[in-house]
Amino acid sequence: MNRQMKSILFYTLVAVVVIFSVFPFYYAIVTSFRSGQELFNPSVFPTSFTTGNYFSIFKEQPFGLNILNSVIVATSVVILSLIIAVTASYALARIHFRGRGLLLMTILSVSMFPQVAILSGMYELIRSMGLYNSLPGLIIPNTVLTLPFTVWVLTTFMKELPKELEEAAVVDGASPLTIVRRIFLPLMWPAMVTTGLLAFIGAWNEFLFALTFTLSNEVRTVPVAIALMSGATEYELPWGNIMAASVLVTVPIVVLVLVFQRKIVAGLTAGAVKG
Repeated sequence: MNRQMKSILFYTLVAVVVIFSVFPFYYAIVTSFRSGQELFNPSVFPTSFTTGNYFSIFKEQPFGLNILNSVIVATSVVILSLIIAVTASYALARIHFRGRGLLLMTILSVSMFPQVAILSGMYELIRSMGLYNSLPGLIIPNTVLTLPFTVWVLTTFMKELPKELEEAAVVDGASPLTIVRRIFLPLMWPAMVTTGLLAFIGAWNEFLFALTFTLSNEVRTVPVAIALMSGATEYELPWGNIMAASVLVTVPIVVLVLVFQRKIVAGLTAGAVKG
């Protein structure tokens, strides 16, 4: 009876967590198919469907271009952060030099700073480089924001790879770049998939930099484009359009996480197992 009671409590708790996690997304989907007075209907079950909101967001603003901007920014951030993080992790994990531990802790501590703490300095840097209101002006700060996490995860993973592989390559005359490219990269795919996917999600959802460093709607990414959606008048808030846009940009991320969930778990735990 005691075991049965524990089982009931466990599954009840799981059900509550699932409901609280899934219900907001479910309600957003339902709202995205409503229009007019139906938007103010508090019912959780739809009584009518319309796809007008999904067509409206592409007609009233360049939302397709906003999605393309987000794809370009997020993909560029992933590529740059992985290239830099792989080489940095090799240096931090395999090359012995004075202050290595302090440097690694400094990298980790940088990731603890809130975005707003570096916003003004980053804004001045972007303006001085002539990158304001451009996609490179979003790629650079997002890469800076992502690097501490990617470097830390890949360094932890690389520390656990067998040193015999590297020593055998050195005996054969391989250079450090060859060792990284031909030996470590094939072994680091689980960690790289994890960090790359998390970096992509972070860049895709980033709002503060995208709002501060852009001016025109043609350069904005989807989080800012959704936040700045407006109705026909100043007193109207297009909830249907906002929900439709939110569903469109959320579904791909959900699909990516579901497809690569095993890779994510494997990548985050691989560094904790020797070899």
